[in-house]
Amino acid sequence: MSACRWYLRPTAAYAEQTKYLDAALHADARHETVAPPLLGSKVRNDMLRAFLRLQPGDRVIDLGCGSGRAMVWNADTGASLTGIDISPFFSREALDRCDLALGDLRRLPLKDGAFQKAWSLDVLEHLSPQALREMLRDAGRVLDANGVLFIYTHVRKNGPLGIGVRLVNRFAHFCERVGLIDLRQERLRKSDHLNPIADHDELARVLHECGFRLERITYYTPIAGAFIENVIIRIAERFMTRRASRVPGVDGDAASRAARSAAKVRLRRRGPVYLAMRALTFVMMLDVRLFGRVKSGPFFALVRKTGDAG
Repeated sequence: MSACRWYLRPTAAYAEQTKYLDAALHADARHETVAPPLLGSKVRNDMLRAFLRLQPGDRVIDLGCGSGRAMVWNADTGASLTGIDISPFFSREALDRCDLALGDLRRLPLKDGAFQKAWSLDVLEHLSPQALREMLRDAGRVLDANGVLFIYTHVRKNGPLGIGVRLVNRFAHFCERVGLIDLRQERLRKSDHLNPIADHDELARVLHECGFRLERITYYTPIAGAFIENVIIRIAERFMTRRASRVPGVDGDAASRAARSAAKVRLRRRGPVYLAMRALTFVMMLDVRLFGRVKSGPFFALVRKTGDAG
């Protein structure tokens, strides 16, 4: 397939902009290449596949595609995949293989009814209540009459299991204070979270206002996932970055980029490091298997277009 790139920002100017436009957020260059899906990324991608059931010939839009890695991971389904993001930090694999558009999710530069399916991963929490409604309404516009949208995001109100995640995060902050990990990049990535949805009842109301109905939901309380990604993986990253910084002339952001690049090379070899990460991913998936019916803040949802937007 010959990939296409469209640069179609809307003429409307928005005061509300995401920090993902900032080059500083991409200083570690994690967007430049795509590694195999592992850890939380694989959990999300496996749920995407289970909910959307992508088929050859499906016309699909990735709303807020970031680097485009989810499209790269799902290219083997045979679906026709298009990604759009406000930020131009696309991976090399996505630029080579995927159809990409640079634009705002509130004013999609795409035809009415052009797609049958859509997904949006880790996007809604960055929007204000007004922007969320604009995004959902325009998503409904580009979906056909029976179109479906898969969402991964969270609401502000968490369930009782959320205390486990909070305890893990406190331990992670302790590890940072003693120099075992560095969470600065993660804080920067979450610094523009506006969290527009109060609870799951409000989620259903907002979806109804915007012409969707909630068809299926699985909750996700990442207790094991938080410990693995926020502690174990961060300790490993810190170790690799420090080792890379011992090379003369390599420090700071360059050391972080070198460490991440070396890690991706090891993962692509599918050797012991990859197998260890697969084992950790299996443990993380237990959060879904064990707690998927326990109402929690984060969730995976499939919503279907009704055409009844208010």
